[in-house]
Amino acid sequence: MEVNIIENESVITVELKGRMDTAASQEVSGKILPLQEKAENTIVMDCSQLSYISSSGLRLFLALRKSAAVKGGKVVVRNINDDIRTVFMMTGFLNLFQIETA
Repeated sequence: MEVNIIENESVITVELKGRMDTAASQEVSGKILPLQEKAENTIVMDCSQLSYISSSGLRLFLALRKSAAVKGGKVVVRNINDDIRTVFMMTGFLNLFQIETA
């Protein structure tokens, strides 16, 4: 699992590549959760290269969303594939996040 974080003025883009299974989520959390300190910004989760997400991965997205809600920021989920869209739909995450397609 690869994570690339690109910070611009008020937008932070998190590029996710690979499978975010339970083991990878633990590794990724160390890179993503510090963004909670900057949650007043817009955080874009670019999932164009994310092939799978587990419940542990979903919890990371939710933790960022909660921090953003408190600090006046927002989390945008971009470019999810059909499988991940199905997971988001089944878990209610489609209603929690702003979903964008490039």
